[in-house]
Amino acid sequence: MTPLDIRDGAAPTGGTPREPASFRAAVDAMGTATVHPRIELAPIRPPQRLAPFSYALGAEVTHPESAIVPIDSEGDAFGRLILLHDPEGDEAWHGVFRLVAYIQADIDAALAADPLLPEVAWSWLVDSLESRGEPFTALGGTVTATSSVRYGDIAGPPRAHQLELRASWTAMNTEMRRHVEAFCEVLAFAAGLPPAGITHLRPESYTRTDRP
Repeated sequence: MTPLDIRDGAAPTGGTPREPASFRAAVDAMGTATVHPRIELAPIRPPQRLAPFSYALGAEVTHPESAIVPIDSEGDAFGRLILLHDPEGDEAWHGVFRLVAYIQADIDAALAADPLLPEVAWSWLVDSLESRGEPFTALGGTVTATSSVRYGDIAGPPRAHQLELRASWTAMNTEMRRHVEAFCEVLAFAAGLPPAGITHLRPESYTRTDRP
């Protein structure tokens, strides 16, 4: 993946030379991440009041191009990763860089009913961060599995199930590339994507419930 362009309307907070060099270095590092080929990353408008400086990436799992559209198509999965920077530091952060992540993915009924799903989903994030060796601290968040039933004249499947993960942690330096890659790895897990270069040989629902 090539470094991301900062497009109109998606620039980091401020957009002036007053931005600290360390913040610019962190943003540049985020743009060098290499992620699953079915995950698209692009800058989005960041929140304006959480920190003196902020930057955000949106992530979306794309669907394979096919002339045949299956009746039960794959669910949607997307997320966002926000970089917050306070040069003076924040007592709650235990540092000057805070990453805030949100992931939402459609899941099948069997996975939604698994009582261990929250623990498993949280372990995806912890393992993805720890395996990359970049120091971080003050990790916290929530995992929520929801189910909804549609009634009457409304499009979509009669029953839908979703997984939501919200988390934040403090990065200890400006090397943000691996943090972005860890975030996207969790999104890939939540979406049930196979490893890059691997094609599913089993139904999607079986693959998902088969994951440890």
